Amino acid sequence: MIYRAKAPLRIGLAGGGTDVSPYADLHGGAILNATVSLFASASISLRDDNRILLGSRDLGERVEVEATEQLEIDGKLDLLKGVYNRLVRDYGLAPQGFTLITEVDAPKGSGMGTSSTVTVAVLGAFAEWLRLPLGEYDVARLAYDIERIDLGMSGGRQDQYAATFGGFNYMEFYADEKVIVNPLRVRRSYQKELEHNLILYYTGTSRLSAKIIDQQQAAFAKTGPSNSSIEAAHALKEQAVRMKEAILTGKLDGIGELLDFGWQHKKQMAAGISNAIIDQLYDSALDAGATGGKISGAGGGGFMTFYCPGQTRHTVAEALKAHGGELRNFVFVNEGMMSWVG
Repeated sequence: MIYRAKAPLRIGLAGGGTDVSPYADLHGGAILNATVSLFASASISLRDDNRILLGSRDLGERVEVEATEQLEIDGKLDLLKGVYNRLVRDYGLAPQGFTLITEVDAPKGSGMGTSSTVTVAVLGAFAEWLRLPLGEYDVARLAYDIERIDLGMSGGRQDQYAATFGGFNYMEFYADEKVIVNPLRVRRSYQKELEHNLILYYTGTSRLSAKIIDQQQAAFAKTGPSNSSIEAAHALKEQAVRMKEAILTGKLDGIGELLDFGWQHKKQMAAGISNAIIDQLYDSALDAGATGGKISGAGGGGFMTFYCPGQTRHTVAEALKAHGGELRNFVFVNEGMMSWVG
């Protein structure tokens, strides 16, 4: 018997960075994101011995250890170990032998929430095995606590909730780690038009989001008469509200301008969000007909998204291909994390 789970990756459309503390705690954050047909998956099979085998197919990493109450956090598949350690501590999982294998459809450091989505998928597989009575908010919050508290990984709060809930969501972030997920009922024809007009482009470079997020948090914490990072975050929160209205009412031709509005302010939040290569890609896409775009996640590399109205999709795609990156096809998915027995 094999216990399986998968969870979707997300693309951020507006408000990125406002889910990061201390901004979210002090001012309240807002983000609009949507999950796409790229996934993280996890499979657990039981063993007869007292050994735990952990493996990541996409990273090419493998760890085999004795089944104990707490696995050592040593930089080798720590996300998987962190989930196991928390379940032993909080849910009475008895040390026993099993094999846990994960796989992700996007590279590490892609800016699409891969780490958090892996954590959610692994939690889903364990919950299926142990029959844990966890709701969507429970899974997302537990994944957040494992990453941010147990493992000390820097980051925001949106990714765990996007992977768990799935679909188009307008998310609100408040003090005390409070998160409210507002699912959006986006007309199917609007979703299909967005799929056609949005290009997902992998720059070919990954990045360490933690460093950029640490810079954002430090910038948010600065005091004084004016703080450009906080002002930029205010603008991004406004962008999320305007993006929600545009998507729900079908005013899709304005989405490119909203993406550009957000990108210009996002770059003001911390050094390293953009660089010469990203700026060149962005300018090439706009010269070819795109009306706006953004970097996925914290910035610095990974995936970029561009809005290409009318018949401009193909000319923008050709312009981006000339830079040596990779176009990635996708459709929106409305289901979040799911688990089953194989």
